[in-house]
Amino acid sequence: MDIEEVEKLLLEKEKNLDEYIREERAVVRLCSHSIKESQKGDLEKAKKLAEDAHKKMDLLPRIPCRGRHVEQEYAEAIAFIAVLEGQKIPGHAEIGVSPEAYLLGLLDCIGELKRVVFESLRHGDKVKAEEYFARMEEIYEGIGRLHFSSALVPELRRKQDVTRMQVEDARGKLIK
Repeated sequence: MDIEEVEKLLLEKEKNLDEYIREERAVVRLCSHSIKESQKGDLEKAKKLAEDAHKKMDLLPRIPCRGRHVEQEYAEAIAFIAVLEGQKIPGHAEIGVSPEAYLLGLLDCIGELKRVVFESLRHGDKVKAEEYFARMEEIYEGIGRLHFSSALVPELRRKQDVTRMQVEDARGKLIK
């Protein structure tokens, strides 16, 4: 038996995974900060943070079963910035994320858009709120009809359910 050799190999893999997870968290923090800056209206800073996240993300090694979360956060940040700028949301290949991460990131973007709908209403700008709501609906209608196994796209069904409620909640606020 070569238990010691296997242990040594697994310890090295564990060390590499620990390093990867640290770097992955740094990218997620940059994406989160980008979204917060977008919420505050500083889109230039948000774009810079998203760009920094992308650079760090590109340096991450490809580890099977890892990477989806960081790509999802990045997709969310890029989609949110695009909507706030009134631009078309870039495709998954254009931003360099997997199709699965792209869908999940877009669904998360709906929650951010709900916040800007509410903020727009709070500031008395119903026109802007309706524009953001239209983008929420556009994203949800595109993804809400998709059905894939949770083995292929974990969390898709749950996120679709959550975003459906977010869209309906925002619709209710706009009708008042």
